[in-house]
Amino acid sequence: MAQRSSLAVPFEVPVLAVCFLACVATGLELSVNNHAADFSLSTLPGPHVSLSCLVQNSSQAEELLWYRGDGKVDLKDGNKVNVSNICVSPVTESDNGVTFTCKLARDKSVQVSVILDVQFPPQLTGEEFLQIEEDKDVTLSCNAKSNPQAQTAWYKNNTTLTLQQDRYQLYQTSEVFQLAIQKVQKSDNGTYTCVVKSSLGEGRKDFHLTVEDKKPVFPKEAVIAAVVVVTLTVLFGIVARKDEIFKVW
Repeated sequence: MAQRSSLAVPFEVPVLAVCFLACVATGLELSVNNHAADFSLSTLPGPHVSLSCLVQNSSQAEELLWYRGDGKVDLKDGNKVNVSNICVSPVTESDNGVTFTCKLARDKSVQVSVILDVQFPPQLTGEEFLQIEEDKDVTLSCNAKSNPQAQTAWYKNNTTLTLQQDRYQLYQTSEVFQLAIQKVQKSDNGTYTCVVKSSLGEGRKDFHLTVEDKKPVFPKEAVIAAVVVVTLTVLFGIVARKDEIFKVW
């Protein structure tokens, strides 16, 4: 019996060690910029944003990992244990909505994420000159990113545009604002202005629309018939004067 007991001990020790490590890992917590739960960080485009990840309730050295989206961030050796800092520099509009996550290396379920909320005004300037034939359709497009999302308004010759339901249509997404005019008329001549406005500012773009006279359209059948008539006339003329032509030769 004593021999059985001595043989069982080596198999129990690893099990106890695993249980002990699991208990230690369970009590660990992380915080990023003093936030122990996922959060959103509002900022403006500029030089940089610093994120600091700290291990809480740890009695030993713990390795930390950083991720930008699904990609792992390369950290220097002195910036991995118990405390780890990363810097987003410079902060740009393209960083809006990007998620940064700090994870515990030996238990990646222990993590804290931060979503960058980069706020910026709509950026829209410039002008376009458009020449459209009468009775044709035209679409005026303004492309403007912004955060928070902007609202748009259309003006004609500096006056709020009155929409004609049968000919004017508005289309809008988070970044694209369009005014479609169906079968333009001479009365549609003028300068149209797209004004995109948010709580952080506004942008505008002018469209100078000139409606040209409708070009006459000749029926294809009539053109073909005219070509046939001219061709036959020339051929008949040659046949009628064939004797004179041969005499010359």
